[in-house]
Amino acid sequence: MVSKANSSIEPPRLGEPYLLTPGPLTTSFAVKEAMLRDWGSWDDEFRAMTRKMRTQLLALLGTGKSEYDCVPIQGSGSYCVEAMLGSFVPKDGKVLVLANGAYGLRAAQTMECLGRAFKLLDKGDYLPPRGDEVAAILAEDTAITHVLIIHCETSSGILNPVEEIADVAHAAGRKVLIDSMSAFGAVSLDVERTKYAAMVSSANKCIEGVPGFGFVIARTDELEAAKGNSHSLSLDVHAQWAAMEKTGQWRFTPPTHVIAAFLAALDAHEKEGSVEGRGARYTRNRDVMVEGMRELGFETLLADRWLSPIIVTFFCPASPAFEFQRFYDLMKDRGFIIYPGKLTVVDSFRIGCIGQMDEHVMRKVVLAAAEALAEMGVNDASPPQAALDERKKLAA
Repeated sequence: MVSKANSSIEPPRLGEPYLLTPGPLTTSFAVKEAMLRDWGSWDDEFRAMTRKMRTQLLALLGTGKSEYDCVPIQGSGSYCVEAMLGSFVPKDGKVLVLANGAYGLRAAQTMECLGRAFKLLDKGDYLPPRGDEVAAILAEDTAITHVLIIHCETSSGILNPVEEIADVAHAAGRKVLIDSMSAFGAVSLDVERTKYAAMVSSANKCIEGVPGFGFVIARTDELEAAKGNSHSLSLDVHAQWAAMEKTGQWRFTPPTHVIAAFLAALDAHEKEGSVEGRGARYTRNRDVMVEGMRELGFETLLADRWLSPIIVTFFCPASPAFEFQRFYDLMKDRGFIIYPGKLTVVDSFRIGCIGQMDEHVMRKVVLAAAEALAEMGVNDASPPQAALDERKKLAA
């Protein structure tokens, strides 16, 4: 590991634990401070804030931004996924949902609730969907109009091959929808290459804002064509976009304080070097943390080629002295809140790499894990053989 210089990022000023989760996450004091005043939702000043936010988000797209627009939606990320599916998929459309974890499966559940046609490719806990199998499905099922891709599936931490799948979808004449909830802002998503019809993300992920809204970035012609598609009054992306274009206002009460916080977060994101700079810090966070955890004997679910800089899944140790809840409590006592695992076959836990943290904080995470293991009496953090057998499937 590199030298142990002091962190350039201020620790949580109120003394709260670091959130090693894929959002909500640890935010800066400047982001929190931005929420200390009230805003009138119809006031010109707040309308200017909304306009600035939409413009700054579009700027992250690069050269292809002129064909797209940004529509914020109140609610959590799942609200935005439902808004995207309900607005851009016609009632007679059909979606190929690519799932390799909880969020792909949630999208399929959303389609079921919408009462619209879909086909599910379920790769299990962590295997990535690949272009050749998507191509085969699209060739067989000509009713499919859209392909939904999860950019980073945080159930496992895998970074899915979005460009590979988008190329196949476009070659087959299908439209691409992307759930980039936990990756947008830190992992490149080249709009010129993927040419997605629509993409969704959330305020409380890689931009490092707080929960309360998400946003849809879509081609302007797709926004225009979405009129009348939606199943919902409040989740109608076209109606929200049309209202904002006409009046500059949100249709229903906006999360004013959250928008103010997000603008502070966007300014910090730009100062850090935008997507490239933010992604570099998160990648370093991951590399330092993974190296340290492996030195303790922990094993990652994924091989290095699939590891995202967002969150990493570790197998629980085989030692009978290890009990996750106890480990969780000991980590929290030391100032770190980690995430339970979502794997169904073997026990696991996850450690996030995003938020107001750098590599120096991640070294402290590793030290806390070492101390927790020692207090539990775990001398060997290696996983059971069943976990390693699962990992071989991914390598194959």
